[in-house]
Amino acid sequence: MRRTHARRECFFPRSLQPVFSGSLRRPRLNGVAIYCKQLPKAIIWGLGFEAFDAQGLYIQADFDEISVGSVLVPSGTGGPEAMASKLDFLSQLSSHLEKVRHKRRGYILCGGWELMAHHADAEDAGNSQALPGLSPSERGWLLDLYDSGYADAYALTDQEPGAYTWWPDGDDAGGLRTDTQIISELLVSQVERGTIFDEQAFSRHAPVIIDYDLKL
Repeated sequence: MRRTHARRECFFPRSLQPVFSGSLRRPRLNGVAIYCKQLPKAIIWGLGFEAFDAQGLYIQADFDEISVGSVLVPSGTGGPEAMASKLDFLSQLSSHLEKVRHKRRGYILCGGWELMAHHADAEDAGNSQALPGLSPSERGWLLDLYDSGYADAYALTDQEPGAYTWWPDGDDAGGLRTDTQIISELLVSQVERGTIFDEQAFSRHAPVIIDYDLKL
């Protein structure tokens, strides 16, 4: 009972309001969450993508002038079919982001993007074609997103190489920087600090922490 209680306290801290979106098909694999200090005005589950919303890949909390999303991009690993599914998801996501880009509200999209814009985002980029998220089509999608006005919030605060957030094969393998917070152009000037918390290992991913000068 103590172990069960500890796990519940971990996932449901009293000071925060959690919202979850799990996968109906792969509950042990996918899922996203947002923990809020104050209740949002609305919660949006999914993006309206018929083929993907049941996989628990997106949830969004809307506040007065800010929307915070938690996203999990499909990895694309496992063969050509998996990569085709990932690129299909990204194609639909780019159309969605282009639509909301014109709204007068800020967007913060946090999570596992499974993408890298630059070879410096991989500790061992020697065989870039074999690394998840670093193929020309994947890099091209992310670079096009940044060219449209969205920005990598962490990169705005730290341009030095050697910052990684994911170790797919454990500590002995090369790190990748595939986790970040992508923000709309309206919020670029509000980014103050960015850190990757790697002092304690929670999983093979390290949390990306961004401080903003804004009120929800």
